[in-house]
Formats: sequence, structure tokens, C-alpha cells
Amino acid sequence: MNIAKAAVLGAGTMGAGIAAHLANAGIPTLLLDIAPQDESITDKNQIVNSLFDAAKKLKPAPFMLADNAKLITTGNFTDDLHKIKDCDFVIEAVVENLEIKHKLYAEVDKHRKPGAVIASNTSGIPIDSIAEPFSDDFKAHFVGIHFFNPPRYMKLVEVIPGSKTSGEIACKISGFLDQRLGKGVVPAKDRPNFIANRIGVFGMMATIHEMIAGGWTPTEVDQMTGKAIGHASSATFRTSDLVGLDVTAHVTNNLYPAVPDDEDRDVFVLPELIQTLLDKKLLGDKTKGGFFKKSKDAEGKRVILELDLNTFEYKPQVKTKFPSLDAAKGIEDKAKRVKALVWGDDRVGEFLWKTTSRVSRYAANRIPEIADTIVEIDNAIKWGFGWEIGVFEAWDAIGVTESVERMRKEGQAIPANVEKMLASGATSFYKNEGGNHSFYDLVSGEYKPMPARPGVLIFKDIKERTGVIKSNPGASLIDIGDGVACLEFHSKMNSIGGDTVPMMNFAIEEVEKNFTGLVVGNQGGNFSAGANIMMLLLAAQEEEWDDINMMVRALQNAVMRLRYSAKPVVTAPYGLTLGGGCEIAMHGDKVRAAGETYIGLVEVGVGVIPAGCGTKEMTMRAMDAAAKAPDADPLAFPKRHLKRSAWARSQLRHRKAARSDSFATATRSR
Repeated sequence: MNIAKAAVLGAGTMGAGIAAHLANAGIPTLLLDIAPQDESITDKNQIVNSLFDAAKKLKPAPFMLADNAKLITTGNFTDDLHKIKDCDFVIEAVVENLEIKHKLYAEVDKHRKPGAVIASNTSGIPIDSIAEPFSDDFKAHFVGIHFFNPPRYMKLVEVIPGSKTSGEIACKISGFLDQRLGKGVVPAKDRPNFIANRIGVFGMMATIHEMIAGGWTPTEVDQMTGKAIGHASSATFRTSDLVGLDVTAHVTNNLYPAVPDDEDRDVFVLPELIQTLLDKKLLGDKTKGGFFKKSKDAEGKRVILELDLNTFEYKPQVKTKFPSLDAAKGIEDKAKRVKALVWGDDRVGEFLWKTTSRVSRYAANRIPEIADTIVEIDNAIKWGFGWEIGVFEAWDAIGVTESVERMRKEGQAIPANVEKMLASGATSFYKNEGGNHSFYDLVSGEYKPMPARPGVLIFKDIKERTGVIKSNPGASLIDIGDGVACLEFHSKMNSIGGDTVPMMNFAIEEVEKNFTGLVVGNQGGNFSAGANIMMLLLAAQEEEWDDINMMVRALQNAVMRLRYSAKPVVTAPYGLTLGGGCEIAMHGDKVRAAGETYIGLVEVGVGVIPAGCGTKEMTMRAMDAAAKAPDADPLAFPKRHLKRSAWARSQLRHRKAARSDSFATATRSR
């Protein structure tokens, strides 16, 4: 879908964030908000400009490049709404009030461009209710598009067609969100809170109820419900503090009356404990204290205090020693780790069994109410709440047959569609046969192929179907079709070690003989965290200087072979691309970088200098730039690059913190 210009109506945190991400994609965007009601204020754009200025200072930064802000033009509803006549896409992000939305859309309907997509970022008002007063043509072009905050960083976007939305429009805008904005698009039904918030908030509230019943502390619960089970590192209560307890309570209070037929809606009744926190204004970070509070000790060092849920006073945070959690840290496979913890014969196992099994049953009962398939629910919860493993993926991990049997013994009501699945002989929600993945369709009662994403290759599946050309513990060379091979790193953090360099050399030789070109890329957590510094440290401690010299030269030679290969080399960096990873990325014929790539030569942070041809490459590029400015000081150009390397470590620390925090804002929709 060709969107040459867009408009965002509402310049609050969410609206400004959406506008910023549209600008990140190179789309000129009109950002509008209300004009001041005070007639003595002559600047009609005072409100929108103040909101936009505040957005530019947000952390994490909404703009990938500060200059992207120049693509945004501000205005107000009174004077500038007619300008949407030039916009192919208009999305509203104003207050969640149906009357206000109707008044705004009545004006939008007067000025909208024929064929333009009109959307609402609502998180709680039915799409059909918003579109109800308007023409059939308006309804055909109207769709719910629910971004998660912050829009730049959160992968999930839920697309909610109304009953009269054109299927073609819904399909085209989904393609735009996927391909142009880089989002994970999940189709959702026009039901309260859609998919991610419906399941995610249920899980959070079920966890809170279980904490109260079991006498757990917030710290203990976060120890169990974070990375240990493949959820976001902010777990349950740190997430609540980041989002704001008032926001969570607002969503919960709205859900209870909106789902009268929900078999487990009592979970949405706020416990007295939560109401007390609301009354005391202990809402989280926005009030400088919630379940946790940042403070400083007598020596001025930063400490975290924890709220005593009995006295409502803050006390030093104390982490409990749980042997099962310590043991689970050694289990790399997430599915096996989750199974070990949930089936554990201790208090941790008891807690996780109760919460995990309850969320599993609830999610199954929401099909087909909120989504048609388990895939949509799993994608929504992973992309929207930062889970590494979805609800049904986790159910597969703990074992569907044995877990359902335990539920029966406990007197729990088993979802009818799961009973039907087991009766058919199917014992898992997902299957993988020779790299061909399928899921069990709880509606039709049969396995179906996983939905394909055009243009997307999954290396794991390719390797299972066709094998690999050559592999060692650090890297593999894969035939990905069309005469192209891919050099994939797969060491811990994709660090570059003794196994990586030989595979780089083999890849160049093999591609020059038998392939059209080479891609250097992978699908791990990050492209590459750089050279294996520990290996270098050990060699230095042993004064193995000749070995260090050999390692450095081997990396330099391999990188230069990439640069001067007889066949084209494309590098595809993303995430952390540091040190040697940065140097490899720079030496391809073409770099195809992801939008969220944190790249740089950060070696100075550990007391060494870049040695994989990075400083050479940066100097050459600096002097190329200097040649285009003959009147400038030529030394100023390499100086700038050297300074960038010297400060890269501190800049990276800020970037990593920003990215980490962004995962904890899933339920904050505006």
C-alpha cells in the first residue's frame, strides 16, 4: 500500500510516538491536536507544539534519527484539519471518550481523501461503535490499529476490522504496517481489549491474586515470573510500576463489566490491596514509588526498596534463595526450563503451576472469541508483552496431556476445544516435521500449516529441511536458495571466536566457487556482541603474545576477504553489532541493517582498541568525506570517527537501558 503522507490526530504520548515512527519510515506526517480554549492565547498550536517538544525529549527516544522530526508538521483541529485531504492514512489517538471521537470523526469525514485509510488507536472502545454514525464508505475504510507504547520499540500492532471494514483495506494496511513500519501484525476481533491486553492483563491479575493468597512478596513473584519462565525481565510488579498501577486498574475495571459471559471474569475484580495502593497514590514510577522504590543508601549508592504489603512502608529489597530457580538457570532451552519449574515439587512449582495453568485455560476459552487461532494469541502476547514463549508454546512445553490430567484431578474445568483436541489423538498445539511447522486449529479440529510470511526465511527450518553446507560450534554456512548462501553465527551472544574465523574463510571459498553471493546474517538475539574478549584476556594473562598476534591477523585477513570477495557480500546487522561484529558488517559490499541496530566499535570500554580493520575502514571513509570538502581541515574527519569510538561504550549503555525499559510498557496504550 502506497502511503505518501499520513496524519495523526492527537499529540499525546501515544499519538506523538506513532507520528515519530511514521517519520522513521520516511513518511511526511501531519500531527494535530486541540487549539487552546483560552482566547487570550494567540498561538493556536501551543498545545500540540508543547506536546511534540516533550515527545522529542522522551527516553527511550521515539526517533531513530533526530532529523526525522523534520518530517512532522504540527497543527490544530480548528485551523488545520482540512489538510488531511492530502493524506493517505489518518489515525486517531485522542482520549478514550466515544462522544469526543464521534465529533472528531465527523470533521474527518468532511475532509478525508477518497480511498484513504481512517484508523483509531483505541484500546477499549469497540470499532463498530466508533464507526456507527458514519456512511458505508467511511466504514469500509475504517479500521482499528492498536499500537503498543512506545510505538518505535514495541513490535506488536493489532489490526481490528469492523464488521463493515473492507477486507482489501484491512489486508493492505496490514501489509504496510508489516513491511514499511516493521511491525508484527496480529488480526484481532472487535472484543474488549482485543488480544494482548485481554490475555496479558488476565495473567497479571491472576498472578496478583495468587501472590495475596500465598503470602508472597512482590520481589519473590518477580523472581519467578520474569526471565526464568521466558517472560520480560521486568516480570510482574516491575512492569506494573513502569506502566502505572492506575493504568492497569483502569483496564481491569473496564474489562469486568464488558465481559459478562467470561467464565473467569472474577479475576478482574480489584483486590483490596490494589485499591489501597491506588488510594495511597503508590502508582509506580510516575509517583516515585509503587511496589518498588528507587532510593540511595547512606553511602549514596542506588538501592531498590520494596513495599511491605502489610505495613505499606518501604524496606530494603531481599531476594529469596530458591534452589529450583538457581538450578533452572543452567537450563538453556526455554521450554525445558519452563517444564522443570512448573512441575517442580516446591513452592515455586506450586505458584507457577497455578498461574500458568489458569492462564492456559483462559486463553483456550478465548478462541474463537478474541482470535481465530492459537498462533494469533501467542504472537500477540510475545510481541506485546515481551514474552519469549507464548501461552500455547508454554502449554506444549509442560505437556498438554499430563497437565490436563492434573487439572482434572484438581477439579478444574477443561476448555471444550482442548478436550476435543485430545480426543482426536492430537497431544500438542504445535508440530514440527522436518522443518515444516503446523499448529492445531481449535476451531476446525485439525492441524494446519503455520501462516507463511512472504519474503521471510527461518534459518532453523531451512536447516531442518535441507541441512547445512558446513558447520562448527561457532558458525554455519547455509544454502538459502536462489544461488545465495548465508554465513550464520550461533555462538553465545554470536561472539567471534576461534570457530568463527575459519568458517568465514570457508564461506568465501565456497561462495566464490558455487554460489552467486553471500549473506552474513543470523536470527539470534543480536547480530554479534563482538570478539570473544575472555579468550583474549586469558591469552594476555598467559603472555601468549604470538597467539594474540595470530588471532588478530586471522580476523583481519578474514574480514578483508569479505571486503574483496569475487562474489557480492551483503551483511545484515541488527540489535547489538559491536566491535568485531561492527567490523564484519562494515566490510560487505552492501549493508542491509535493521532499524533497531546498535552498532559501534566499543572496545575502549574494556581497555583495548579495535583490531579487526574497523579503524582502517572508518579512517578511509573519513578521508573520502574529507576529499569532498577540500576547504575543511582533513584531520577533523578522522577525529570525529575516533571520538565516536571512544564514546561508543557510554552511548551503548544508554541505548541498551532504553530498549530494556521499552518492553515493560505493554499495557500503557496512551
